[in-house]
Amino acid sequence: MSLLLHLPVIAAVARHRSFAAAAAELGLGASAVSHAVRVAERELGQPLFARTTRSVALTEAGQQFLASALPALDAIDEAAAELRAARGQVSGVLRINAPRIAGPMALRALMARLAALHPQLTVEVTSDDTLVDIVAGGYDAGVRLGEMIADDMVAVRLTPPFKAIAVASPAYLERAGTPRTLADLRRHNCIGYRLLRRGAVYDWEFTDKKAVVAVKVDGSCRVTDSLFALDLALDGVGIAYLFEPLARQHIERGALQWLLPSHALPEPGLFLYFPRRAQQAPKLRALIDLLKAG
Repeated sequence: MSLLLHLPVIAAVARHRSFAAAAAELGLGASAVSHAVRVAERELGQPLFARTTRSVALTEAGQQFLASALPALDAIDEAAAELRAARGQVSGVLRINAPRIAGPMALRALMARLAALHPQLTVEVTSDDTLVDIVAGGYDAGVRLGEMIADDMVAVRLTPPFKAIAVASPAYLERAGTPRTLADLRRHNCIGYRLLRRGAVYDWEFTDKKAVVAVKVDGSCRVTDSLFALDLALDGVGIAYLFEPLARQHIERGALQWLLPSHALPEPGLFLYFPRRAQQAPKLRALIDLLKAG
């Protein structure tokens, strides 16, 4: 029973690889987290974590223990959540990992609707533009483009398909001219992207005679965030490459102009994804049902 009481603490330390971060998540003092880990290690007779002044990592014994113990903890949580859901109370914390663009494109409206329907449910969104293992990271679900989701995950559509487009402000185009061909982009001040995971500079992708072509661009600014690129384009700095829904309202009011529309690249849209077993949890089921209801 002592191990069961301390298991959520051990899981949080393993997830964050940090005693301080685990304490912050659980609302405990750092000493309480350290005590819980020491008690568990003493009862198991083996260290669960290898600690240095700079890092915390699971030992082989810790990995084996959590691999067997966490499913049992999840089962207890799900049983309690199902009992509350049967009384019409969806509760708990629904953790989602999503790129920043998912907020304005889909999640903001969804979270507002969930808050109205299930006030006891807390939706926690981690904005992260890198690809992560949502299971290892302790997330209930993730959001990504359809083409980026692993085959063993269940995917539910969040947005319709959209296009990746080039845009610029009228002020920039008046100053620098309007590109008429893809080749013209190389002569313009383009707001570039550095890919966080690979570290490479992203070549903008377009369609040309039904083929996907990559265009190397250059300019005075380079970012890792599409929303920052949007702001720079609105300020007249240069040409930005964005998903069309992010720029739509600005195009409609004339603050941005869609460039080379016949070359825009179709994208599959954003999807919510999760392990097949996870969809039985009432907190995730509430979100899935909302999506399917439209």
